[in-house]
Amino acid sequence: MTTAVGSNPYSDLGLSLKTADKKADSLGQADFLKLMTTQLQNQDPLKPLESNEFLGQIAQFSTVSGIQGLQDSFTALSSSLTSSQSLQASGLVGHGVLYPSKTGYLDGEAGLSGGVEVSSGGQLAVEIVDASGAVVRRLDYGTQAAGTRYFNWDGKDSSGATMPSGSYGIRATLTRNGATESASTLAAGLVQSVSLGSKGLSLNLAGLGTVPFGDVRQII
Repeated sequence: MTTAVGSNPYSDLGLSLKTADKKADSLGQADFLKLMTTQLQNQDPLKPLESNEFLGQIAQFSTVSGIQGLQDSFTALSSSLTSSQSLQASGLVGHGVLYPSKTGYLDGEAGLSGGVEVSSGGQLAVEIVDASGAVVRRLDYGTQAAGTRYFNWDGKDSSGATMPSGSYGIRATLTRNGATESASTLAAGLVQSVSLGSKGLSLNLAGLGTVPFGDVRQII
């Protein structure tokens, strides 16, 4: 009987050779132990490796495995936190938030609202300024204790004229013992939508643009 060139006699008999498994791209614990065993079998009997060297290798392997496990855990935790934040932020749509800002948005119906972070008691005043930096309205709130104090501008200037809707600057001052100092201001904005990007969650506020979710100080 003749056999055709290139034919597989094992296949003709209904048999097949087992192909070698594809090698893994990384070493596992079993591979590491096999390497250590091979190292023991082939070490120089005149210069055997000391036990502390083997312990060091084991410790290194354990450290690498532990770090990889931590990385996987942190990745899973990060994904979980992002999903949780997205769910929480989506519930803010249609609500107002307070965040640090020197600019507020005047809505023709609701006015312009915000807050002032008062570090210690004093005479509180809030100034609304236009794009040129001119003071449109000054709001005096008298003596205020430390804490977050809220203000609302009805959209009228010092002469009673109604100002157009848009962005206006906010300046706050505290006067105590004859000295005047600036105070940090917060702007109120209406959440229209939520975005998830490479830098995390952000809120899109009416007339004010995008604000990082982490900057929100209070939901109103």
